[in-house]
Amino acid sequence: MSVDVVTFGCRLNSYESEVMKREAEAAGLSDAILINTCAVTAEAVRQARQSIRKARRENPNARIIVTGCAAQTETETFSAMEEVDLVLGNSEKLERASYGRVAQFGIDDSEKVRVNDIMSVRETASHLIDGLEGRARAFVQVQNGCDHRCTFCIIPFGRGNSRSVPMGAVVDQIARLVDNGHREIVLTGVDITSYGGDLPGTPTLGDLSQKILKHVPGLDRLRLSSIDSIEADPALMELIAHAPRLMPHLHLSLQSGDDMILKRMKRRHLRADTIRFCQEVRAARPDVVFGADIIAGFPTETEAMFENTLAIVDDCGLTHLHVFPFSARPGTPAARMPQLDRAVVKERAARLRQKGEAALTAHLEDEVGKTREILVEREGLGRSAQFTQVEFQQTDVPDVQAGDLVTLRISGHTGRHLLATPLDTQAA
Repeated sequence: MSVDVVTFGCRLNSYESEVMKREAEAAGLSDAILINTCAVTAEAVRQARQSIRKARRENPNARIIVTGCAAQTETETFSAMEEVDLVLGNSEKLERASYGRVAQFGIDDSEKVRVNDIMSVRETASHLIDGLEGRARAFVQVQNGCDHRCTFCIIPFGRGNSRSVPMGAVVDQIARLVDNGHREIVLTGVDITSYGGDLPGTPTLGDLSQKILKHVPGLDRLRLSSIDSIEADPALMELIAHAPRLMPHLHLSLQSGDDMILKRMKRRHLRADTIRFCQEVRAARPDVVFGADIIAGFPTETEAMFENTLAIVDDCGLTHLHVFPFSARPGTPAARMPQLDRAVVKERAARLRQKGEAALTAHLEDEVGKTREILVEREGLGRSAQFTQVEFQQTDVPDVQAGDLVTLRISGHTGRHLLATPLDTQAA
């Protein structure tokens, strides 16, 4: 065994796991398992601990190194586990020197923890990787950390304050990835709509996106990960309306559809702000599809408040929902608020998922009969510009490979994915 990585949580963690593996192997580390944890929910922490115990049972002689957001915020929890050899912070995990010390000198029992104050980190490096999904799609980290303090969220204490990668470094990285054959780039980070606030001249996410599209003309598709709609800048709105290479899929950090709950979450938008944003974007880009993160069962949420969240799915025309049953994180203000019964939380999450499934079905049915350009991810499977998964028979388009763009006709759906058939003339 060389270096294995077990990843929990978000796309940014997946991106960073690629960097960790590369840096660890370059440093000469071997026979090691890196556990990249997530701190978003208590369940994520529990799963990480379970994974660590399993890794030790199955690999009794391997070095087990635990890192990620949960390791940063709950260092003592993981350092106390006898299965763990070393705990690294979120900054240290990306540094080759962290793994070089282990490879050269081993792990000193007296120095089991190497976790610095994440709030002292002032820069985010532009780590070059070859992409996470073969030749089809690559993720580029443009920002890390968060300056906001939502009452339910522990992530700023795991990631630190907002830090942006300079525009030139981002453009250079994307140009390299496109030269290597990637057709689609996804900009990712913890709070990407806060991009640039710490950089000279305070460029915005819209400014960055404009630079990318201008200076990397060979890029077919630019996609944004989760955004905070209240921070969408004029340059970004202009691109949404007039740049076809910016994909018509926006995933919103929504969290709730009720104004009182939004205030208690310490969010910076109200219900009307989100509805107005979706209406403006849809007017400018009719083919846009919205996704959203929504929390069910936040403390003090009444049935009427929850009904407002259910209603915003229709009011905004949301399609892809990520539903999270509220999970109190120790150390956050929301953990000290009056909690709902867990049965109520689970029931509301189930109703919200059901609402999301109905919205997705409506979207799938509306797509039938349309012609869509599909980015092939692997044999018989790809995604449309709206990020909807599309299945097709590989025998119908035998020459298409992962990373190709092919124009297909949507012929039906499975309830979760679209089904497609070839046109008389295929475009790649």
